[in-house]
Amino acid sequence: MLFSPGEAIVSDQRDSQPVHPISGMRSRGQNLGKPNLTDPLHHPEAASPALRSKRAWLFLLLTLVLPGSVQLMTDRKVVGKRALAVTLTVWALIILMLGLWLMRRTMVLSLFTNTWFLSAFALLLLSLAAGWVYLFLDTLRAIRPSLLAGKHRTLVTLCLIAAIFVTGGGLGYGAYITWVGRGALGSIFADGALNENEGRYNILLMGGDAGEDRVGRRPDSMTVVSIDASTGQAITISVPRNLQNAIFEQGSPLWSVYPEGFNCGDECILNALYPDVTANYPDLYPEAEDPGAEATMDAVSGVLGITVENYLLIDMSGFEQLVDALGGITIDVGGYVPIGGGTNELTGEPNPIDGYIEPGVQKLDGFHALWYARSREGASDYDRQARQRCVQAAMLKQLDPANVLTKFADITAAGEQVVETNIPQSGLSQLGDVALKSKDYDLIQFAAGPPYFSEDFPTYPDFDQLHAAVEKMISESAQGIAPTATTAQGGSSTSEIADTDTSTISDAVTVEPVSFRAQLASELSPNGTCSVP
Repeated sequence: MLFSPGEAIVSDQRDSQPVHPISGMRSRGQNLGKPNLTDPLHHPEAASPALRSKRAWLFLLLTLVLPGSVQLMTDRKVVGKRALAVTLTVWALIILMLGLWLMRRTMVLSLFTNTWFLSAFALLLLSLAAGWVYLFLDTLRAIRPSLLAGKHRTLVTLCLIAAIFVTGGGLGYGAYITWVGRGALGSIFADGALNENEGRYNILLMGGDAGEDRVGRRPDSMTVVSIDASTGQAITISVPRNLQNAIFEQGSPLWSVYPEGFNCGDECILNALYPDVTANYPDLYPEAEDPGAEATMDAVSGVLGITVENYLLIDMSGFEQLVDALGGITIDVGGYVPIGGGTNELTGEPNPIDGYIEPGVQKLDGFHALWYARSREGASDYDRQARQRCVQAAMLKQLDPANVLTKFADITAAGEQVVETNIPQSGLSQLGDVALKSKDYDLIQFAAGPPYFSEDFPTYPDFDQLHAAVEKMISESAQGIAPTATTAQGGSSTSEIADTDTSTISDAVTVEPVSFRAQLASELSPNGTCSVP
């Protein structure tokens, strides 16, 4: 017998211990028969429950802020390297765009108003969304939720689902609205280039009304927005719809039809020119998409003494849909506004009154907002212009980023039906740039009628006087001087109406203050006042 019984036992135990395949040493003690796994990053099964939870939350956070890093740290290194390269590239592009925004803002705006770029950008966002979702799902695999304690397993899973919704869902929705916006830009805006005139962009805004009781479409509200191309200082000049004896810009083809101007009497008020040219003289503007709009620009240019080359027409036939897409508008109504009324142009008979919009703060849907803007019963043209400006202010207030993003598709669909323009798509970057600059200035408001001129000025206009007033106003606007009211005889008025509204459309806009009404020869009805709460 070579070994004693005790030695035999020791020898048997030693021989039964496993030998490490690399070192050749045998495991001892409590690790007997178990692999020596001490790395919780790759082997969470050997870690404590608390360490597993920390590992899971760390992986989730890394995938949120640095996609691909988890895969690089674990067993998917090839995927991790590629994902991390994409992540760093995206961050580099974002930093580059921020730098360009600070130095060459117009270049960035031109990119994001280009349909080809928007197409590529939408596809990029969609690809990033799909890739991020994949990385989150792969991170869930690496976390191994089955090893987590009950509440941590549930919380980690719920947070990962929420992260997928915010990141992948957010990028996917961004791709969707980018694609929709790309289509809207192509269908609404024209080709060509945006032109300056003496350092200004002059754009005619029109509200076209083609109701069932009317013959053709007429622009019942006309406002020229004149913007300084270098500073962004903006001026709005309201032109009364009932202005008579309108003259045209030099070189306009309208002179061949109306050599004395549009002066055939009470029927030839300014807003009647649009349907007249559309129906009878479209050949005067053979290359125009909308001859009536081109004719109106020629007339407004002649009336004001400035060249207006672009227009934006909002057709009231789709106005209801646009207001509904915005979720309605809130207005503090100044008096009872009839729904219906007025005279039917087709029959000559009075229209019935079907109800009233009551005074006070009202949330108006599209139907009631349309009637609030166009109701004629018991109101003057100046009442209607005041209400229309109030509606415009309320709509602008509704166009906050959150509202636009959540209702973008509906707003865009309505906009394609409502908006008509000859503003070129390539000029949107220039207008966007000056619009951002304009925030540094108050909006200056002016009108070719009361309170800046007497009430009978639209019937017997003095165009030389008006041209001089517009020229003086534009000159003084560069110095931040608001326009003053003038009389029909050309003298300066007293300071009684110095507080006429020249405020920006912001938190609370009061349209037509009491001092304005006091200057009119005839008293305005109560529904000529309103405000945006």
